[in-house]
Amino acid sequence: MTVRTITISSLKQLKNAVIGNPSAKLSLARDTAFVHSLVSCLNYPAPTVVGEPQGSQDDIRIEAVHVISSLAYGSETTLSSLLRANTHQEIVRALANPFTVDSPLLKAALARGLRVLASAIADVVGPSYGPVRTWVQWVEMLDTTRSAHTPYHLTFALETAHEDSSQAALAITQLIGAAVRNGTHRSAVIEWLPPNERQREIKSRRGWEKHDAVHAAATGRHGAWVLRHLIAMIQSKNLKVQEAAFYTFQLINAAAVPALQLVLSYTKNRMTNVQLAASSCITHIIRAQAVDHPGSVDQMAALTVIHVVNRILESQSEQTQNQIKACYTIYSLVRDEKDLSIKTAERGVLASLASLVKSITPLDNASDWEIDEPEYTVLLREAALKAIAAISLFDKPIKREVADTHGLIPVIQACLTQKSVGVRCSACHCLRSLSRDAAVIRTNITDSGAGMAIYGIFKKEDEDVRVTAIALSTVCNLVNEFSPLRRVMLEDGLLPRLMQLLSMDNQEIRVGVLWAIKNLLVKSILATKEMTMSHLGWSRLEGLTNDPDPDVQEQAFAILRNLTEDEAGLDLVFSSMGEEVLSGCLAAGLDSPQELATHVLGHIANGSHSQQNLIFTHPHILDGMYRCLEDARPGTRVPLVACLLTLLGTDPGRKRDFADAGFLTTLRHLCERTGSVQKNGTRRALIPQTFLKGE
Repeated sequence: MTVRTITISSLKQLKNAVIGNPSAKLSLARDTAFVHSLVSCLNYPAPTVVGEPQGSQDDIRIEAVHVISSLAYGSETTLSSLLRANTHQEIVRALANPFTVDSPLLKAALARGLRVLASAIADVVGPSYGPVRTWVQWVEMLDTTRSAHTPYHLTFALETAHEDSSQAALAITQLIGAAVRNGTHRSAVIEWLPPNERQREIKSRRGWEKHDAVHAAATGRHGAWVLRHLIAMIQSKNLKVQEAAFYTFQLINAAAVPALQLVLSYTKNRMTNVQLAASSCITHIIRAQAVDHPGSVDQMAALTVIHVVNRILESQSEQTQNQIKACYTIYSLVRDEKDLSIKTAERGVLASLASLVKSITPLDNASDWEIDEPEYTVLLREAALKAIAAISLFDKPIKREVADTHGLIPVIQACLTQKSVGVRCSACHCLRSLSRDAAVIRTNITDSGAGMAIYGIFKKEDEDVRVTAIALSTVCNLVNEFSPLRRVMLEDGLLPRLMQLLSMDNQEIRVGVLWAIKNLLVKSILATKEMTMSHLGWSRLEGLTNDPDPDVQEQAFAILRNLTEDEAGLDLVFSSMGEEVLSGCLAAGLDSPQELATHVLGHIANGSHSQQNLIFTHPHILDGMYRCLEDARPGTRVPLVACLLTLLGTDPGRKRDFADAGFLTTLRHLCERTGSVQKNGTRRALIPQTFLKGE
């Protein structure tokens, strides 16, 4: 093994060797002893050796942190190696060291290094704000990085930079923008104060006064030091400072509606970077406003963002990095918002994205893409596909425009096999969005082979778990009763693969598996029901109906509902589960917030007289039905009242059982409170007045 010495010249040579060279980074990261020595010299630099040019200790530290920054932007092996060497703590210690205060260059280098490392850590911890990184040892990386990504490092970074207006302060601002990922981080930053103002705050506040972060942001007093300084940075003349301030401001104070007009004015800036940063900030403000006040999206602000993004996407001379940012901006704007998705497509953004992704995705010799393909091209393809998936999620005409007008199905299918995990994820997202339309499934997805292509991704056991989760969501749509692929997948090992995924310790995938089984059973024949339950197992289904996870429980009752939707399925459930087990499942469902248990009762009410007796011979079921009728939401009451009507219609003599359980009094109150005749909802006249009069 090569023994590396740490000198200024050797570190410079090493820096030049690893920049843009993944193989060199990997080789260096595997030299554990050297990585620990490299990290240690941030606080304890090695003395210069004979023959080397005389250099200061600060120069060694600066070159060392440059090498560390390059390693942080690398593979899982390089990042893991840095974390095992406790690099983040050593950089924080170096920033806190008094010798750093007198060296602006060293302070700026350390701040940049901490920013790069924090960004890499935050991308693993999530949620990701950009491209999906490729991590083979995903779980191990997640456990390691969570311990390294804490609010302490954010507040300490503020502590070291609050009096500095140099490059260090800019790097710290970028660090916050990259590292803030959840409410805990956001609160830590918003509530932070410099030590001198902290003491002043304590003295000026009366004992009973407590101000939250929203009040602080609104008044500019009692905290919000970071917000006030970010606004000052936005209003500065330095373009890099403005850009960094916008990206940070949007993450820690997205609900700053009063600042919207200020941010809007920067969408006309002459620099594209500032326009994009301002547009991204506007997007976060708009979405935060929509969460607090549903239906109150600022349309003019949204159209401004759409105009800026579309101009950048259409430009043939625009930098690839800016187009990537534009794609993620439009994705953030339209995600899960049908109206904004339609407006975006109408104003040409979808056409621009389709043209862009086709121009960088050759369909000939797809296996040779990555030989000489620049990294930014791969990232742009990922971002563009992700934006297309978000735009086409809801509206059927948009889905057909993607599939027919723009002809993107072959491009999406080709991207399913690309090496980049992010591109595969985005391609799966696109097919998931398109597969929500029956017409597209029957024609484009089936005829092109894209459906079976993503099914192959779903069956691949060594696939990245994130890709598998999205492919599973697509398969959920492809096994519906209107899909020609249901039978094909069922005969090609669908159920064994679903059972394999169900055993994973991953809540998202477990729910997805149950969702797929639910869809597979909709309007299915008895043979399909029997085959499905032979793999799932009746005892496992019983356990799922009592699962503490409400999402799992909901899907379990949906499976039970679809099993009992016809006479043959109802007989199968009764004979396989037994009355005692089935009654216990129903009682658990009635005691939970799930509405689907009442649908199962409705199917039982349409069964034979002996099957209906299950309800009357198990008092805990009647008690649960009564509680739901009194306290549940209309979505639960409607099928429950329909069940009662069916039971009374088939055997009016059961009126006495309902009266003894208190149902008739409750039904009278419902009719008096809501009226007896309306077409929809609880007010529907499901219980004839003759059943409510006397006994």
